[in-house]
Amino acid sequence: MQITNDVIYVGVNDHKIDLFEGQYVVPNGMAYNSYVIKDEKTAVFDTVDINFTHEWLDNIAAALDGKAPDYLIVQHMEPDHSANIQNFVNIYPDTKIVANAKTFTMMNQFFDFDIEDRKVVVANGESLSLGRHELTFVFAPMVHWPEVMMTYDSTDKILFSADGFGKFGALDVDEDWACEARRYYIGIVGKYGAQVQNVLKKAAGLDIQIICPLHGPVLTENLGYYINLYDIWSSYRAEDDGIVIAYTSVYGHTKAAVLKFAEMLKRKGAPKVSLFDLARDDMAEAVEDAFRYSKLVLATTTYNADIFPFMREYINHLTERNYQNRTVAFIENGTWAPLAAKTMKGMFEKSKNLTIADTTVTIKSALNADSTQQLEKLADELCKEYVAQSDDASDKHDMSALFKIGYGLYVVTSNDGNRDNGLIVNTVTQLTDSPNRVAVNINKANYSYHTIKQTGKMNVNCLSVDAPFKVFETFGFQSGRNTDKFKSCEVLRSDNGLVFLPRYINAFMSLKVEQYVDLDTHGMFICTVTEARVMSDKETMTYTYYQNNVKPKPETQGKKGFVCKICGYIYEGDVLPDDYICPLCKHGVADFESIE
Repeated sequence: MQITNDVIYVGVNDHKIDLFEGQYVVPNGMAYNSYVIKDEKTAVFDTVDINFTHEWLDNIAAALDGKAPDYLIVQHMEPDHSANIQNFVNIYPDTKIVANAKTFTMMNQFFDFDIEDRKVVVANGESLSLGRHELTFVFAPMVHWPEVMMTYDSTDKILFSADGFGKFGALDVDEDWACEARRYYIGIVGKYGAQVQNVLKKAAGLDIQIICPLHGPVLTENLGYYINLYDIWSSYRAEDDGIVIAYTSVYGHTKAAVLKFAEMLKRKGAPKVSLFDLARDDMAEAVEDAFRYSKLVLATTTYNADIFPFMREYINHLTERNYQNRTVAFIENGTWAPLAAKTMKGMFEKSKNLTIADTTVTIKSALNADSTQQLEKLADELCKEYVAQSDDASDKHDMSALFKIGYGLYVVTSNDGNRDNGLIVNTVTQLTDSPNRVAVNINKANYSYHTIKQTGKMNVNCLSVDAPFKVFETFGFQSGRNTDKFKSCEVLRSDNGLVFLPRYINAFMSLKVEQYVDLDTHGMFICTVTEARVMSDKETMTYTYYQNNVKPKPETQGKKGFVCKICGYIYEGDVLPDDYICPLCKHGVADFESIE
């Protein structure tokens, strides 16, 4: 397969495999990808699984058309990508092997041949010229082995991404990318979210037009979609709103309760209810959905004074992958001494940023009126925000929304007649309660100021403490004049026609401007409240909380250069160009400071 004029795909498809890494069901097989760059010097990227030696070597020979390769670049030593290094060297004995020091250490453990005369050891950020093509090596430790590196070709603007952006499935099968890529990422890379975030920060400074992974298709279009999903997955944010129910049931009573509970959730407006019988369904699929959706309900029996084995295995899969930033609820069943909820909660004690539901349902053998009422109470708790999002079911005059106002952080949304817009503000004040009046201060330099001045209406979204840094990047680091901030966001609208955020808020208020006060650099809009909804009981995010817990802490130790005070991006170098713009938050040199 020709990727560009000089880059050729020489990988193979595997339809014989049933379990990848001995545990993941792969009904559509696997692809083991390898690439060739033809230039003044020729480079081969990675090898393939040992079962496809001859097919792969045939592909290389056809691509090279009689020419011997100059380099074999080894980005990852896992055997599905490195197994044929020795076979390759046997065929092309004069080829140099390009890798980092950790890779060569592992290579000596896998193979018994003389590597020393062939070694080209590269460092992080080092480059290798093939002629027209300049390759730069980007180390990606623990994504998902310690020696992993990626390679950037600045000529064709290709990122050879190792296992990053890979997926299950052979290339000759047509299937949805996201589903199998999500299952692949969470199962194999999911534990290493922090390391993936570091790589994404490095990639933000590169002009990437094509991504060539070691599994799955070459990505050539809409790269922002794939990168955004990796950002969501690696920061452990929920990809979609929904509720996963994972259960085990011995004699059917817990299953009966779960099925009844699922119907309650659907009736109360849950946008998605995903159900898994952990003894029968694919465990990897159940783990995938727990990371995909925002809420998780675990239902199991007390078993040998513990919990049912499949539930214990499931929770272990979640916690070892750093499951966090979710709401978790528990349903337990027991005939004489229910202990399951206590045990399950204990297994999550070390997990970060989990919200445990206030309601725990206890079933004594089988559902009765009391435990059914507990199910209803839990369903109400989990669906509170979904009810608030509903035009028909919500209380649109819940003035307790005003209690959410503090010295916090808010997203103010508006519309200029053509496009929705939003910005971050930190000055919202309740003025009176009869009638309910609110003041909002907005900097005149912001496009939203202009829009609200013309339209006389806005929505104030009260951010809750679960709001990730991505919210601030979206609404605080770019202008709505030239950016559609809601392009990839689910759009919900209040009665005034403006957007309110579907998540990461605990309340919103629709405001109608009644008076305006000019404050030089800012304008104060004094408004009446036309609609108010409470979405959740989560705490409002304060500016202090944002600084201490949400804003990334730049890793400046051992680095020389400049750090962006807004987003923490690090520019490494002795001199910061006068016209430099931060690739993350788009702020200029005035917002950078020297690393001391």
